Amino acid sequence: MKNEQLIKVLNDMNGDAMWISNPKNIFYLTDYHSDPHERLFALLIEKDGTRTLFAPQMEVEDIKNSPYEGNILGYLDTEDPYEKFGKTLNHMLVEAEYLTVKREHELKDAFQVAQFSYVDDEVKALRNIKTDDELSKLRRAAEIADKCIEIGKDFLKVGVTEREVVNHIETEVRQYGVSEMSFDTMVLFGDHAASPHGVPGDRQLADDEYVLFDLGVVYQNYCSDITRTIPFGTPSEDAQRIYQIVLEAETEAMKMVKPGVKISDVDRKARGIIEAQGFGEYFPHRLGHGLGIDTHEYPDISNKNDNVFKEGMVFTIEPGIYKPGVAGVRIEDDILVTKDGYESLTRYAK
Repeated sequence: MKNEQLIKVLNDMNGDAMWISNPKNIFYLTDYHSDPHERLFALLIEKDGTRTLFAPQMEVEDIKNSPYEGNILGYLDTEDPYEKFGKTLNHMLVEAEYLTVKREHELKDAFQVAQFSYVDDEVKALRNIKTDDELSKLRRAAEIADKCIEIGKDFLKVGVTEREVVNHIETEVRQYGVSEMSFDTMVLFGDHAASPHGVPGDRQLADDEYVLFDLGVVYQNYCSDITRTIPFGTPSEDAQRIYQIVLEAETEAMKMVKPGVKISDVDRKARGIIEAQGFGEYFPHRLGHGLGIDTHEYPDISNKNDNVFKEGMVFTIEPGIYKPGVAGVRIEDDILVTKDGYESLTRYAK
């Protein structure tokens, strides 16, 4: 179905072929995952439906044993893969956000391309609505992320460092079949969390402060992303007030989610609650982002996006307040748009 839709795009745009070179998009379209490093790895889709996967020769057997169905053009490091293909493709559709200038010149010379057009939006639209199979993987990734928060919380003690908690979480989660985190795990104590993208270090945990966890795991190539800000002891009244404002902002924003609602309105709802309490300047980022094969993918959950929610979309909602010298609080969940509302895939207590 995915490829049929792209062939329709090809014909609608009068293209001769589509060149997909983002490995995540190739996985989405072929169910074959590869990290090619500097080597050429691309999926060529011609307007008659023919698919050719350009890949290093060392991966050919793995591709044959994968779910991918189509031609395989394997090449040695000493070979020119374009020469082995040997076709002229006058009008080529490519991913502007991923294709390098070097690759563009190679394609132009190899296939005598006279015109390039861009299909980033069309591929994003495909990936935007998750299938049942994708949702099952995202649910499991979210369940394991919940478990990571529990592992981290149970390890907290006076004097432990942020880095020690990170290392403990990433070691213990391996028992659940996870070999990769979605991104660098973030554990920040107290006022150190007032940096939205702070880096865990040797800061030691003290009594009566918040601990911010931001983490996710990759499960069968699908990502989760959760943030919890958890009290260790009794944080200051100022810090607790900030927490309650962020919790209200997230809760009220989530309540709005359903098909047909403008994405921008949900961001404005959360932002309005925070601004009304005088903390607007301390909420410096968008409300969230799409989630799937990538931790950050389409759509952008911000007040600049007037598109509407659609059933099957998965994204994060993560308001925050970061006041230097006081506290940094962020609460984040992975949200699925359902037929008449939403489902939170992450469920760790708040």
